[in-house]
Amino acid sequence: MSFDPVLPPFNASDPGASFLSSSCLDFLLIEIVPMAYRVTNEVEANARSRSLAVAAAEAGLLGAPADLVAASHPPAGRGAGGTGGPTGSTSGTDTGTGTVGRQRLLDEDEERAAVFYRLDMLGYRVGQGLVERFSRDRPRFHDTLDVIKFLCKDLWMLVFRKQVDNLKTNHRGVYVLTDNSFRPFQRMSTEAGGQAVVRAQPFLWFPCGIVRGALAALGITATVQAESGDLPGAIFQIKTVQAKA
Repeated sequence: MSFDPVLPPFNASDPGASFLSSSCLDFLLIEIVPMAYRVTNEVEANARSRSLAVAAAEAGLLGAPADLVAASHPPAGRGAGGTGGPTGSTSGTDTGTGTVGRQRLLDEDEERAAVFYRLDMLGYRVGQGLVERFSRDRPRFHDTLDVIKFLCKDLWMLVFRKQVDNLKTNHRGVYVLTDNSFRPFQRMSTEAGGQAVVRAQPFLWFPCGIVRGALAALGITATVQAESGDLPGAIFQIKTVQAKA
């Protein structure tokens, strides 16, 4: 748990208050991307195992050949996280997300899309919960810009321990948030060849979900994209979706 003082405007005297542990969140931001890759491949491995079992049952072969059982149930420590399994190929490429020697059951684009969806949805729920908890005592927001300012100042301070460095808008529903020293990137090492930025990209997907969930909890539907051109900086682009009349 973190023993850092709770920042205003949060009421530390509230006996029912539950505060955010910044240390736990730091560990979560570090581990959540490799975890999402592992879970995605484990889910795919289990789905393929079930498909094999169904096909065997329909063919009347269930329980007959031992090699079918072995193919449907790879040994512990293999499958999604190992180098031997029933299908797929072994990737020897390190993408910065723990993929060295890991069996890739999906092709790269499918895996990337599945991991993005998983991280975005996890972040979405976290963003909703944070706003529900930490905005309840605030005055009502008057417009979208007030919500974005709350996001840039209060929520960013709560999650990333600093405020957004720059906010730009075209006043037509597009907002660009620039964080010159994005906390999840501060401890990442850089290397020649530009691969560090590529490897850092998946670590933006969970924060994008947090932003999208926070906005949704405040009644704003938006798409959120993020990129990093130079570590440890990050740029988030928010496009609000206008409600149809």
